Amino acid sequence: MKESTEPETDTLHPFGKHSDWNESFYFNFYDKANDICAFMRIGLKPNINEKNMLCFFLSPEGDVIGTRGVEPFSDSELSIGGLKFERVVPDMEWRLRFKGSMKHTRGSEIHRQDTSFDLTFKAINKVFDYRESLPSGYSDLAEDLSPAEHNEQFGRVVGTATIGSKKYSIAGLGERDHAWGTTDWISPSTWIWLSGQFSERRAFNFTKLFIRREIVDAGFIHIDGVNRPIVKVNVVTEFNRSGGPESLRTWLTEPDGKVHEIEATIMRTVRLPFAGRIEKTVSVMYETLARFQMGDEIGYGIVEYLVRE
Repeated sequence: MKESTEPETDTLHPFGKHSDWNESFYFNFYDKANDICAFMRIGLKPNINEKNMLCFFLSPEGDVIGTRGVEPFSDSELSIGGLKFERVVPDMEWRLRFKGSMKHTRGSEIHRQDTSFDLTFKAINKVFDYRESLPSGYSDLAEDLSPAEHNEQFGRVVGTATIGSKKYSIAGLGERDHAWGTTDWISPSTWIWLSGQFSERRAFNFTKLFIRREIVDAGFIHIDGVNRPIVKVNVVTEFNRSGGPESLRTWLTEPDGKVHEIEATIMRTVRLPFAGRIEKTVSVMYETLARFQMGDEIGYGIVEYLVRE
């Protein structure tokens, strides 16, 4: 995908000067019929000569099938380690492909497994810009992390996936985000990011970020064709013995004061450590499949917690 002067939100942006300037594209989905969840990300960090990726599947048996990789930054193509994202229709449709080997973890057993997929993400809602959630004139959320430059969108994901000898016809709902700016995984003490879909008519996404003395809330709830900004997020979390989230309850507040209460129960978890490049600090990201309940509606999606250890 090449840089463009077109007004769409999916274009690549001029590189910032900070060493941790990053541009990233992320996708997830949950196929209820197959009980399969997946998430994947490609990040570009040209100022430290780095292109990185991660791609993971959470299987019905509780297995984790995934891979992470880093390569020198040679171009701005969204392709690394067998994973490729291709924009098909601006702000609407993407093709997601992978072919290669992934680590398959079942309890204490680990082996390599050939994995491939060819998936299409088709948007349901209009792209939501996180700036719509922020106070007027609020330009930078934090010096070391700028999720203000952050777009979100949910959609349908269809296609095929092969994990070892098992082949799946994929059809589910999921989320994508596109973020750019200074991103340092070590700077926040905590961040919470949730995306969930109840149906093609109802979905939500939000971030709650804790960095230095700031707390930043941003996101949307989509109801019957309309993205409604979320300006305040309250979260109460129950953690397990490993330090990851086990369940949570959240209250999302719209600008007019309307509140939406959502409960989440964690179904499966991947634990991903991120080490600081300079400081001897490690943050751990818990990327989890969750079951959501809002009133009488049941949905599924991702609960993501980044915690500094």
